[in-house]
Amino acid sequence: MKPAALFGVLAIALCAVFIAELALGPVPIAPGEVWAALCPGAAAADQNALIITAIRLPRAVLAALVGAILAISGAAMQGLFRNPLADPSLIGVTAGASLGASLAIVFGGALAGALGLTIVSIGAFIGAVLAVLLVYALATRGARTSVTTMLLAGIAIGALAGSATSLLEFSASNEMLRRISLWQMGGLDGATWARAGLLAGVAVPVVAGLILLAPALNALLLGESEARHLGFAVDTIKTALIGLVALGVGVSVALAGAIVFVGLVVPHIVRLVIGPDHRLVLPGAALAGAVLLLGADVAARLLVAPAELPVGLLTALVGAPFFILLLRGSRDYAL
Repeated sequence: MKPAALFGVLAIALCAVFIAELALGPVPIAPGEVWAALCPGAAAADQNALIITAIRLPRAVLAALVGAILAISGAAMQGLFRNPLADPSLIGVTAGASLGASLAIVFGGALAGALGLTIVSIGAFIGAVLAVLLVYALATRGARTSVTTMLLAGIAIGALAGSATSLLEFSASNEMLRRISLWQMGGLDGATWARAGLLAGVAVPVVAGLILLAPALNALLLGESEARHLGFAVDTIKTALIGLVALGVGVSVALAGAIVFVGLVVPHIVRLVIGPDHRLVLPGAALAGAVLLLGADVAARLLVAPAELPVGLLTALVGAPFFILLLRGSRDYAL
């Protein structure tokens, strides 16, 4: 498929699922009412306008931003590690966030913090950042950062954080254990304008920064030595990539919990469709990630209505089998 066609399809799909996110739910709202609620001066039923502007619109914005950040971060990690099976969790960010959130649930409760965030969200972000810093420190010798060592360190730190989280779960009360489990499944039910605004402030520099690094990622596909010969400061680029991914994914996971497979499946599909050029893959992954998570959130609200499935659980249930089918159909695929 030509890149222009893909971007056109993704733009139309994004508009469609965004409207569906606003219109569908336990209280169905007609598209006309959605339009009236979004347009200043248009007449809309007070209840429907309140549902859209106070509940569904910040949730839709948060879902789109989380999906875009996870997907573009996954594409960047696949380029950095030169492996189509890489995703942001390889640098320990998800495992660290899970440990931080579990510590906050067990020892800190859910006290309100700044900007309406909870102690759990703050703990998750701190855990994610500390895990990435530890992985980066282990992989760095002098001014050089080894991608292979970073991968191995990420696996080790992820296993260590996972074990510590399991230990906390073993000692937690039933209520705490349920809260930890629900957080690990991911969810957007706590969306507010404060959270959406915070993530938007993070998403803009993260997405823009990663897209600006697309030529460097293309050069890294040739190998680090070749990239240096082409004039790229490879170690500086690695640091920038890890920093941007850690910031974006850390904040996303802190606000929405652990939502898996978006950072793995979406870049893989986009790369299969339009090729390995990161100048196209990165923005394409961001758009596709937003579409996927918005669609998954709509499905999560409708499948067991009036109850709601955790959106991370749904992405895992759908993403894993779909990814297996992709692998079976593209065995010779490589970056």
